[in-house]
Amino acid sequence: MNLFQQLQLGFRSLLLHKLRSALAVLGILIGVTAVIWLVALGEGVSYQAQQQIKNLGATSVIVRTVKPTEETNREAGSRSGISYGLLREDYDRILANVPTITKAMPMREINREVRNGEFALDATLVGCTPDYFDINRLAIDRGRPLSAADMEYLDNVAVLAFEVAQKLFPIEDPLGRAVQIGEEFYVVIGVAEQRTASAAIGGSLAARQYDKDVYIPLSTFRARIGDQVITVRGGTFQNETIELNQITAVVNDMKAVDSSADIIRDLLSRYHKSIDYAVVVPKELLEQAETMRTMFNVLLLLIAGISLLVGGIGIMNIMLATVTERTREIGIRRALGATKGEIVQQFLWETVVLSGTGGLLGVAVGFLCGPTVTLVRTTIAELFPEVWRTLPPNIRDLEPLLAPWSIAAAFGISVGVGIIFGIYPAQRAANMDPIEALRHE
Repeated sequence: MNLFQQLQLGFRSLLLHKLRSALAVLGILIGVTAVIWLVALGEGVSYQAQQQIKNLGATSVIVRTVKPTEETNREAGSRSGISYGLLREDYDRILANVPTITKAMPMREINREVRNGEFALDATLVGCTPDYFDINRLAIDRGRPLSAADMEYLDNVAVLAFEVAQKLFPIEDPLGRAVQIGEEFYVVIGVAEQRTASAAIGGSLAARQYDKDVYIPLSTFRARIGDQVITVRGGTFQNETIELNQITAVVNDMKAVDSSADIIRDLLSRYHKSIDYAVVVPKELLEQAETMRTMFNVLLLLIAGISLLVGGIGIMNIMLATVTERTREIGIRRALGATKGEIVQQFLWETVVLSGTGGLLGVAVGFLCGPTVTLVRTTIAELFPEVWRTLPPNIRDLEPLLAPWSIAAAFGISVGVGIIFGIYPAQRAANMDPIEALRHE
């Protein structure tokens, strides 16, 4: 018989027991739907985790200024002091020669006393570009961040960290007020939101304090403060010239981080006689992202196996019962010349019809994952608003992502499970003694 006839015969045989066949199909349907839905939810959770890791800087290459050794200092030093570290030309070269970089942010920082009348504190004065706030996910509580116009016109404006604003302006609103840094006065245009210090992550990212920062335009920093840093230690003067303390480059894809870092190292090695810089790649974050994705995949494979195993056992149970009920039919077919292979083929096609139908229906229901999640979310928000507000943002914002591979894999596995669990009943039917089968009542 051809393929169409085999399928037709399989359907007819199964329709003799509609309820039993429907329950077997339901078992496969639930298994396939569970696989597709769990993979979709897992992909959604994985995507959120990937975004959080990216927000921590997993797609950034950080280039820092490093002070050379004492021996190198003596070789490079002069009466006017020593000069080392990243240059503004390095920033231009990185932007021009690394195609995977979407944006880069140069930064200069120095410790300075910041004063407002009788209130004063030691703060970290950070000269940066407007991209600093976006790259570091530093939100503004009041006012506005630095702008391109502030950079262009070398404005004496400043954005204060939340704690700095509280200590310098315990009563009044800092916006529009002036703070004194050295001999210069800066108008406060914004206050950053309160943010805890970021912890160091292995050897990749250093800890960063945000509560003692004062942000001014990098161009203003250069014009008002300059590149020279003069410190007095033990009665001696030390004069250092540093153009940039750090360059943070954001790469368009996590997979391109290592190759981008290699290009940056090659560029810097050509123009720096000494190793007065360090290129830092957040490898721990990248490895964590890959590990999380692997764990999700392994977990989902286990769930897929368990879900469809249950459906396969149901199919085997039904087919064994079917073989017992159709013993006389098998004997008649064998007496009329049917071979064992044809008997096996007949029952295997029936299991394929069962599992294939369940698989197709499961795929159809699998596409309802997104609308179902949206409906559940809306229902909870409307009926239980207090419970909804207590849920973490990750759960409230979770969006399932259907993975094409999961649909194909779930359907393929469902058919495979049907065949595997149908082999034993089919062989049992084929191995029956025709004479004993004909005597069966």
